[in-house]
Amino acid sequence: MSAELAVRDVDDAATRAALEVTWAPPRGVLGLLGTVNHKVVAIRYIVSAFVFFALAGVLALVMRAQLAYPEARLVGPDLYNQIFTVHGSTMMFLFAVPVMEAMGLYLVPLMVGTRNVAFPRLNAFGFWIYLIGGALLWAAFLLNVGPDAGWFAYVPLAGPDQAPGKRIDVWAQMITFTELAALVGAVELVVTTLKLRAPGMSLNRVPLFVWAMLVTAFMVIFAMPAIMVASTMLAMDRLVDTHFFNVAEGGDALLWQHLFWFFGHPEVYIIFIPATGFVSTIVQTFARRPIVGYPAMVLSLIATGFLGFGLWVHHMFATGLPSLGESFFTAASMLIAIPTGVQIFCWLATLRSGRVLVRAPLLYVLAFVATFVLGGLSGVMVASAPLDLQLHDTFFVVAHLHYVLIGGSVFPLLGALHYWLPKMSGRMPSEGLGRLTVAILFVGFQLTFFPMHQLGLAGMPRRVYTYLPETGWGPLNALSSVGAALLGVAVLLFVANVAWTLRRGARAEDDPWGADTLEWSTTSPPPAYNFVHIPVVESRHPLWTHPSPRVVTGLRIDVREVLVTDAIDAVPDHRHMLDGPTLYPFLTAMAAGIGIITAIFTPWGITVGVVLTLPPLIGWFWPAGEAIAGTTREKA
Repeated sequence: MSAELAVRDVDDAATRAALEVTWAPPRGVLGLLGTVNHKVVAIRYIVSAFVFFALAGVLALVMRAQLAYPEARLVGPDLYNQIFTVHGSTMMFLFAVPVMEAMGLYLVPLMVGTRNVAFPRLNAFGFWIYLIGGALLWAAFLLNVGPDAGWFAYVPLAGPDQAPGKRIDVWAQMITFTELAALVGAVELVVTTLKLRAPGMSLNRVPLFVWAMLVTAFMVIFAMPAIMVASTMLAMDRLVDTHFFNVAEGGDALLWQHLFWFFGHPEVYIIFIPATGFVSTIVQTFARRPIVGYPAMVLSLIATGFLGFGLWVHHMFATGLPSLGESFFTAASMLIAIPTGVQIFCWLATLRSGRVLVRAPLLYVLAFVATFVLGGLSGVMVASAPLDLQLHDTFFVVAHLHYVLIGGSVFPLLGALHYWLPKMSGRMPSEGLGRLTVAILFVGFQLTFFPMHQLGLAGMPRRVYTYLPETGWGPLNALSSVGAALLGVAVLLFVANVAWTLRRGARAEDDPWGADTLEWSTTSPPPAYNFVHIPVVESRHPLWTHPSPRVVTGLRIDVREVLVTDAIDAVPDHRHMLDGPTLYPFLTAMAAGIGIITAIFTPWGITVGVVLTLPPLIGWFWPAGEAIAGTTREKA
């Protein structure tokens, strides 16, 4: 086939059949363990993340049952410490970041008009390494060696003197697994977005969700190394007697907090920014008009990404830092509300000026806006150093954290899953069940977390497993526990809706919501190759302005070939052949996993990991015949 790319309207049944053969998923063990299809890998991420979410939710219900009344004896202090640590670690490292990246890994290639992510085998490796890390944490918890120093593992509490045994070592190595997976996903999103966009999709035509995932991916690349370095230093302090955080030997305990929160606060926005992409997409679709202020929205995303790295010290106001330094971080903490406020006003303006179609995904968005605004207001409060000193380590902070994380991410995430479920499954979810879920979720959330503000103001500290009747905290804790039960009911209803959709939902059209982005131009669910022909993008809203777009022809259909375009204007540059299914990413992840887990018990684990990982890596990168046949750099 000619290397010259022609542009014309075409839909060739023979081409479709040939692509089915070329991109067909393998069967048997290779299909199960070796697939590199971005949609399959992303759905595995999403399902795994929601399994961890459910497990962490069970732990949350146990904690609320324990705190529902004074002097409860449901669990003891040691188990409670493990429970709140594993709950927080699971939600932050095994659910929130992975599920947001997974949504991007599924949707970004479809939205930018390409057939897979840039490095398919690396993508598969990222999933397996993430799954091993999650399994490590939960296996340790079930064996009563779960970490017990909080999801932030502050030293010296997490150091070798205060935390003997292997509990904190498990946490540190879990961080290695999950952050490695996050970095893999970030690299995939950056390269796919910048180099595999359909012709004509210049940067000023990129969908807002893709912009959100691009900003998120860059934040991951700059933030995650800090926690990986910190967790490695902690592991070395514990395993090989270094003294990075040992004050008695010249170390610095505050160094841990600086390294951790330099990652930890950007992570809040790594979770939140994809949610804003969900909201922008849903609002635009159901308002039936382009989003108001597209340039302002993009600049707000970028500004949030930059400012998110300048706030970490507001978690450390109680550590005795210089007052002048604290004042700068107070100002930065208030400043970051501006780009978020710009986005909220743009969403409201879009709804106000559009012809709104009220459906369940939009109700999730409205619940998000109400909840997140409340969380943002409490965030401005604790950004003030004097007030933060009073509220530090109280339930007020617990309330704020959940308002901005659950309100700022889970509401939009569930709305996004309801919105894109027809594309993923080919079936329509239940509208009535979706509306009921939103209502119960919203009421349950407010009942659970709003009383915690008052509990914090009344002096109830975080991370206590019981309290005395004389404190007067019992009624509000009981109300909060009732709300947690309602949250559990809402999650079960959402799962029931998904299960009903997969079994009995009405068949979905290619674009059942009347949306404007490219993922709705292909079938529901999409084929393994996504598009028969790569579309040509001629506007910011291709399906509204060009329902039958021109397409690119000339790509080979007998190999997994994609079109590479330039980063700014998406002008075709060359053709590139992607790697196919293989077991090597799985084998590499298993070998690396054995080495990292062995390192919990002996430094020789690093050597073991290197030796075991070398053979599958050689197989992974050994050049195949097609890869050196001269097809990867043919000019368009």
